[in-house]
Amino acid sequence: MGVDDIINKGKQLLEQNRDKIEEALKSEKAEEVSDKLLDGAAAAIKRVVPAEQHAKVDEVRDNVDKNVGNA
Repeated sequence: MGVDDIINKGKQLLEQNRDKIEEALKSEKAEEVSDKLLDGAAAAIKRVVPAEQHAKVDEVRDNVDKNVGNA
């Protein structure tokens, strides 16, 4: 099996399971995990950017959060 075959198989599986994948991305567990990851990433970024940028970091974090999980 070549690389193209693997890629095509992945695309095929994605299409066959699109509903399940979308459902999983909007689940409570996805929300929990994404909140932890986003909170950690925002905290790490805030340690290296000036305090004036912290509100922008929070804004970006919140916008990403709206697109992952159920809230």
